[in-house]
Amino acid sequence: MNTDASEQALSEAEQRVREIQTKLHQWAGDAPHRRFDDLFNLVADPAFLLVAWARVRGNKGARTAGVDGQTAYYVEAVRGVEVVLDELRSQLKDRSFRPLPVRERMIPKANGKLRRLGIATVRDRVVQASLKLVLEPIFEAEFLPCSYGFRPNRRAHDAVAEVRHFTTRSYEWIVEGDIEACFDEISHSALMDRVRNRIGDQRVLALVKAFLKAGVLAESGAVQGTQTGTPQGGILSPVLANVALSVLDEHFADKPGGPGCTDTQRARRRRRGEANYRLVRYADDFVVMVAGSKAHAETLLDEVAAVLSTVGLRLSASKTVITHIDEGLEFLGWHIQRRRKPGTDRSYVYTYPSRKAVTAVRDKVKMLCRQSINLPFEALLRQLNALLRGWTAYFRAGVSSRTFGCLRAIAWQQVIRWLRRKHPKITWKELRRRFCGNRWWPADGEVILFNPSAVRTTRYRYRGTKIPSPWPNIA
Repeated sequence: MNTDASEQALSEAEQRVREIQTKLHQWAGDAPHRRFDDLFNLVADPAFLLVAWARVRGNKGARTAGVDGQTAYYVEAVRGVEVVLDELRSQLKDRSFRPLPVRERMIPKANGKLRRLGIATVRDRVVQASLKLVLEPIFEAEFLPCSYGFRPNRRAHDAVAEVRHFTTRSYEWIVEGDIEACFDEISHSALMDRVRNRIGDQRVLALVKAFLKAGVLAESGAVQGTQTGTPQGGILSPVLANVALSVLDEHFADKPGGPGCTDTQRARRRRRGEANYRLVRYADDFVVMVAGSKAHAETLLDEVAAVLSTVGLRLSASKTVITHIDEGLEFLGWHIQRRRKPGTDRSYVYTYPSRKAVTAVRDKVKMLCRQSINLPFEALLRQLNALLRGWTAYFRAGVSSRTFGCLRAIAWQQVIRWLRRKHPKITWKELRRRFCGNRWWPADGEVILFNPSAVRTTRYRYRGTKIPSPWPNIA
């Protein structure tokens, strides 16, 4: 295949997809009650399928096969991308496409429990990605600003910054919410009802429902039906989960004392002893901040549970708690707490890496350094560097310097222990000469152990309502 020609074709396809997405987003924003018909032709459009393939191929999961045993590399090397995309387009057009069950993989969670991950086949991932390209700009037009998870141009740092922003402005009581098995328990009927509010194309609705009902091939080898939930790990699942969970966003947007109130109205409510509310949600993790009393926060528990029950979801009793900002809360790996600034009598809200996050990265460093001593030293350093760079990049937007210093000491200690196991009779002088360049910091040629304490921390700038849309309006 001509590489330059394929790159040009992909570039042209991306341009076409972007233009159509921008139009869909504009139309959805200009007409909030519009239902979109004739979208199925876009799902089966060659440009959308090509862009969908590029995203599936560039994903880390491209190396993992579904129930058919085919990986993205197999499709490229054996079957051919053009052949597979033409087959998918024909099957979509003649309505013969049927998604296969997802392959179940149980992965450990931080609390020791297991989470079910569903691995779809490559062909199903491509169709899901194409479907997402069509549906996402439509639903993004009605998703509210308080939602940050799995949305374009939004990240966890924005959610944490918003929590910090409002907790410094009298929203002192916090309901830390967690939804029990969110991706496994979403009601299909309630979800499809919400999708139908915007999508009128019956072929698209049938395709979405087919993915929901595709089933799961369990690790035991039995095929299980899926009566509820969207398989976690699917490309389309985050969009569908946000469609379902937006019921919570809409509830607080319309609630008296919510974000729709003016400053004058909020002040009047506080004088009358009533509370004001703000919701920040990242996928199935959310916090409700209350400018009021603990009693006001406690009344929200039954209210939130009732709202979630309309889409088949329930709160996790063990993870849903009410806290005060002076006690601190855990959110998206951060510990957010108001503390007195040293040397002053003033208090500020600070964000720190949570204890759970620090414990997790420490355990990962130890696990990597417990690998076989037959592993080349350079390979060990590269694995550690990828872990440490990623972790510090996420947590550099907070008060993390002391934590980075501790992580530096842990990484150094574990690497030195690994070297001494590999070379049990080596002296300290020889170890420094061979593996530290006559210094004390581990290195193997040009590969040097990443130093977490060298990362400078910086406050993440709160963007509020200034987060740009991925599909800006065109003149």
